[in-house]
Amino acid sequence: MQDPTGLVLSQAAEADFPTEYGAFRIYGFEGRTGARVEEAVVLTMGDVTSGTAPLLRIHSQCLTGDVFHSLRCDCRAQLEIALREIAAEGRGLIIYEHQEGRGIGLMNKLRAYQLQDYGADTVEANEQLGFESDLRNYALPGAILRHLGIAGVRLMSNNPDKVKALEDAGIVVAERVPCIASAHESRRGYLETKREKMGHLY
Repeated sequence: MQDPTGLVLSQAAEADFPTEYGAFRIYGFEGRTGARVEEAVVLTMGDVTSGTAPLLRIHSQCLTGDVFHSLRCDCRAQLEIALREIAAEGRGLIIYEHQEGRGIGLMNKLRAYQLQDYGADTVEANEQLGFESDLRNYALPGAILRHLGIAGVRLMSNNPDKVKALEDAGIVVAERVPCIASAHESRRGYLETKREKMGHLY
């Protein structure tokens, strides 16, 4: 299926997906724009195509946070919040994009970590590596939502810019729902230790 943006969307697979948060349906999607291929996994729970706008979390892959429980970010906590909230409502969806490190890729993300150890913040590190602060776009999530027959969502995000990006992709955002993780003592300790180590750079 060709999207109005020129992106060609195809559904690769669909299956039942039981989790500790409840029973989901899992989908695999590929979006092609010329020679570029982008992948995404979608979890849905309940009827997301009728009734009020369902909860939606667009989550960029974070191997370091989601898998290894990194304290450099709140990605895993935000993903778990979304899973719990969707399970509590009994309906909603998560679009999990292959967009590691705000789109710069895993190895460049690790290079950015190295720069951050010497005082750069995330934006500065990305720029020092020759990237924009955020390379992500939302054409693929927009195309997936249209494919699933979802015209409007309640977007779980702390970033107001994502609302405009998703609306630019043709999806109505009925509400932005904050997805705020509580501060972890260990994360605060990590940051405090880092500041003490770097001293004047902060």
